[in-house]
Amino acid sequence: MAHGIPSQGKVTITVDEYSSNPTQAFTHYNINQSRFQPPHVHMVDPIPYDTPKPAGHTRFVCISDTHSRTDGIQMPYGDILLHTGDFTELGLPSEVKKFNDWLGNLPYEYKIVIAGNHELTFDKEFMADLVKQDYYRFPSVSKLKPEDFDNVQSLLTNSIYLQDSEVTVKGFRIYGAPWR
Repeated sequence: MAHGIPSQGKVTITVDEYSSNPTQAFTHYNINQSRFQPPHVHMVDPIPYDTPKPAGHTRFVCISDTHSRTDGIQMPYGDILLHTGDFTELGLPSEVKKFNDWLGNLPYEYKIVIAGNHELTFDKEFMADLVKQDYYRFPSVSKLKPEDFDNVQSLLTNSIYLQDSEVTVKGFRIYGAPWR
């Protein structure tokens, strides 16, 4: 979580004190701030998807939870697409390939992807435990062999995939960690 603080025409981003503890942040802001309104964060009305971008600005488009349902989504104009998890239902290689194909058709200069809790195959420890168990909850996963998901994130050839890592694009340092 970050807060914008205006200073001489520029905005300085400071890290929220609760960023390292999401459970504590949830409790604090849910109880003390009513509906996640941290201090110094001001709600803004959404702008139409085709609003021109002012010169010298970078526009981020942030989405999540598309769950393999990207057909027909009208995406807003922007420079950097940030998809922050749950782009598949189960993380099946076929779902990752479909998502990657969709990314390949988007006009953003940079596309950054972080896995979510639905990208099961991206978590090798979880998958190792799952193959030892009954698959009643995930019948589609039962057909996978370890080599099918050994390096499933490598299927994301049309984006930058972040997993406990960072990248700097257009002067912005972006860190991605899939918390499950």
